[in-house]
Amino acid sequence: MKIKVLLIDDEEKLRSLTSKLLVYEGYDVFEAGNIVSANQKVELHVPDVVLCDVKLPDGNGVDFCIKSKEKFPEIEFILLTAFGRVQDGVKAIKHGVFDYLVKGDDNDKLIPLIEKASQKALLQKELTKLKSKLSKQYNFDSILGNSERIQEAKALARKVSQSDISILLTGATGTGKEVFAQAIHYEGKRSDKSFVAINCSAISGEILESELFGHKAGAFTGAVSDKKGLFEEANLGTLFLDEIGEMPLELQAKLLRVLESGTFIKVGDTKEKQVNVRIIAATNRNLEEEVTAGNFREDLLYRLSVIQIHLPSLSERRTDIPELVDHFVKIFSVKANTKVKKISPEFIREVQKLPFKGNIRELRNLVERAVILCDGDTLTTEQLAPSYQREFNEPESMTMASAEKAQIIRVLKHVNGNKTQAAKVLEIGLTTLYKKIHDFEIE
Repeated sequence: MKIKVLLIDDEEKLRSLTSKLLVYEGYDVFEAGNIVSANQKVELHVPDVVLCDVKLPDGNGVDFCIKSKEKFPEIEFILLTAFGRVQDGVKAIKHGVFDYLVKGDDNDKLIPLIEKASQKALLQKELTKLKSKLSKQYNFDSILGNSERIQEAKALARKVSQSDISILLTGATGTGKEVFAQAIHYEGKRSDKSFVAINCSAISGEILESELFGHKAGAFTGAVSDKKGLFEEANLGTLFLDEIGEMPLELQAKLLRVLESGTFIKVGDTKEKQVNVRIIAATNRNLEEEVTAGNFREDLLYRLSVIQIHLPSLSERRTDIPELVDHFVKIFSVKANTKVKKISPEFIREVQKLPFKGNIRELRNLVERAVILCDGDTLTTEQLAPSYQREFNEPESMTMASAEKAQIIRVLKHVNGNKTQAAKVLEIGLTTLYKKIHDFEIE
């Protein structure tokens, strides 16, 4: 696919000469002699790169480039300026124009400059497509369920998504707090900026501080170079702090500083840095109780929970389970390349009885395992793991042993005998798998 270039210059001979040069280099070239014509060509062809003279019969090229860049951010503009008017180019660059070229410079500078601009334009288009895809993937319509509790949570989250206020998402593990955080970001006014997430429980206090705020070279052993923290990565976007209740007290004070002043100091540095970040935090703990116990700062809780949204557990929204199961079956039947297309009523009925302490995450794993184990086109209770079958089958011991053996045989068959992969699918240790293979006399 050819790179499209729009050349805007009122000097017809020079424009024609430059156009021929660009066509020779393989570009698809359009021409305009004034701003009126240029606006029409931009709207009609949406070029990748625009070369624009400063002095045009019906206006100023600098103003044209700046206004057009605001309307078409994916297009890269290069300003053609006469000697002595370099300030025009500098002004344009400050407003988003890619670069400027002094008229009369060797043509050897023109082609490399257009090439660089076109690469940036193509990259920007790919980024726009990716963001569009993400916004469709992570929105409130993608959050399944029609139960009253989940609809209430979605309605409140959608209402506050357009603001910049801090949000605290509460709920048990596996209820979809990060999915909600992503939907709030991608349906909000910061959707074109970064969404950055970190699990505060997965990292020790000292490392977590460096991850959040960054560090200077030499700040501690192993800090061989400067590092940008997640606050800087998320600047103008959203930072999602999962399991905020696990954050150490001393680090909570530094987080509070950022929330109150918009400034922070890198580890090992003395200079403040300014950031503009929207904070969404999540926890499965009762932070009011943590405040009483002295484990969480009360002032930080107030700052984080300007809006608090509670996500219901799966046991509070059992009517949503059939829709969720159907959704996961469609995903995993494609992923695992199986023939599964239908779900037996018994499967749904028995799954709806299960406690699901791990909530949606646990249901997702259950369905994935069942799809992998299914030999036919319909999910039945036979594909449920023994630990789940124990909830509703009698006699227990016979059902567990026979079902477990059958399950291991199916998984081994599915992974072509790869025991390491089978252990991963079964969510047991490799040593445990070998022992069960021996005990069940599986060949």
